[in-house]
Amino acid sequence: MSILIEVRTEAMMQTSKELKVRCWIDIDGKKFFGPGRAQLLQLIDKNGSISKAAKEMGMSYRKAWAMVEDMNQRGQQPYVELHKGGTKGGGAELTKTGEEVLSIFLKMNEEITSTVQQHSGKMLGLI
Repeated sequence: MSILIEVRTEAMMQTSKELKVRCWIDIDGKKFFGPGRAQLLQLIDKNGSISKAAKEMGMSYRKAWAMVEDMNQRGQQPYVELHKGGTKGGGAELTKTGEEVLSIFLKMNEEITSTVQQHSGKMLGLI
């Protein structure tokens, strides 16, 4: 896990300072899972479809499909189960592993954000 802390300032009459934290998971030095993929999984769960999730994110279907394939192949277990088309058309749903990874990642991010918020006033006051 990498934690990136960004502090941005704008040289104006008043200085605007902001503390940002982003969390993602690397596998063998390559990004594997982070906020974008978490959002994709949330939208697949909501819509039952990769194409609908991609559209809602403003992303191409091809990119969303590639992200799902990467998660399914590099994760210990697949995160998304795909259903081929038929009379009702195809679809997608999260596996138990996908649900668990998403749940833990979101909870972890809530806790990280809460911790940063507790300390950001004091930290930014020193900068």
